[in-house]
Amino acid sequence: MEAERRPTVPDAIGAMDGLIATMIVGQQEFARNLGLSVTDLVCFAYVLEAGDTPVTAGDLATRAHVTTGAVTGVLNRLERGGFVTRQPDPADRRRVRVVAVPDAAERVVAVYGPFYARLAELFARYSPDELALLVDWFTRAGELARGYLDESC
Repeated sequence: MEAERRPTVPDAIGAMDGLIATMIVGQQEFARNLGLSVTDLVCFAYVLEAGDTPVTAGDLATRAHVTTGAVTGVLNRLERGGFVTRQPDPADRRRVRVVAVPDAAERVVAVYGPFYARLAELFARYSPDELALLVDWFTRAGELARGYLDESC
């Protein structure tokens, strides 16, 4: 009887590459459905992630790995599309804070909601220990990717 083949590191990297490729296509479709570019959507996601803490244009430029000039164009498009508003920073009049428009957040939830529901169903199949491992891996892989981008770009 043949032993079951255990996945290898190259198998894991291949599976991850397949997921990333599919997610890139998905992000392009989600962005298109919202009338945004992928970079605009990524920046808006960072604004949403900040919650009640407004972010600066510089914060967005750093997180999205774009220039401050490019992020100005992103913010112009997001503002025209009704996704964000810009508010003066009360501590520094030279700085502008970016805040999500609540209706825009609802539009994004409407686009992502069905997909996230399917992801929740998939994650629910895993035990708490397995889920902890997945969260740990995603967190560490995200940190590794951000570190690599910071070093090489």
